[in-house]
Amino acid sequence: MAPFTGKVVLITGASDGIGAELALLLAQQGARLALAARRLERLDELVARIRREHPAADAVAWRTDVSSEDACRQLVAEVAAHFGGIDVLVNNAGVSAHGYFEQVSDFAYYETVMRVNYFGAMWCTREALPHLRQRRGLVVAVSSLAGKVGVPGRTAYSASKFALAGFCEALRCELRGSGVDVCVVFPGVVATATRVAGFGPDGRPLGESRLREDDAMSAQECARQMLAAMAARRRELVMTAKGRLGLWLKLLAPGLVDRMALRALKQAGR
Repeated sequence: MAPFTGKVVLITGASDGIGAELALLLAQQGARLALAARRLERLDELVARIRREHPAADAVAWRTDVSSEDACRQLVAEVAAHFGGIDVLVNNAGVSAHGYFEQVSDFAYYETVMRVNYFGAMWCTREALPHLRQRRGLVVAVSSLAGKVGVPGRTAYSASKFALAGFCEALRCELRGSGVDVCVVFPGVVATATRVAGFGPDGRPLGESRLREDDAMSAQECARQMLAAMAARRRELVMTAKGRLGLWLKLLAPGLVDRMALRALKQAGR
């Protein structure tokens, strides 16, 4: 039997990209999926595909905006009531932002980024923990390499992902011995529309990615690596050899890592 057969898995940000691909992989194992996102029509399309391709899986869509504490509370309560509990919570919902700090004219979106990328995960985790304790479950958080190394032009995004990683690290210690594990995933650049739809320095949708994406990882490969880490209940997963090398260099030659981060941009200073 596959590790997640019959397990109730709640995934936020499941309408496309990494979340959708992870849902499809879990459906292959016969998981019971609670799929949450703001775009209900995209979720409905995903649920229909899962039911068509993987009849043994059970998938239900919930329209949710994780930037609302009340919405997070309602989501977890409804999922637990529908499925009779929760085995795995995947905090995947996220929003991107790019703009050099001195170019930013609307700092309101910094709060939005923090509410989605950090507080949304925190609120969902708080509500899900009693259910996860009952089943010795798993909390998964999708951070970013930008949550390990500050990336120029990403002051809002990096701050939110550092916050998420720090929260999970502290929570893991608090939950020691409870049977609940915490796994944090640190992808690099993944080929999704997140950066294109993210905030620009004026608070409006950017409309483009300002990172170099010639070697971007596919969402399918990212989800595959995530699923393996989840099955092994790993503490964390840093994706790509370049990402792991960068963390070592950050200890040994931090100035070099700064220059590497600048080279990740299509145009420095933009």
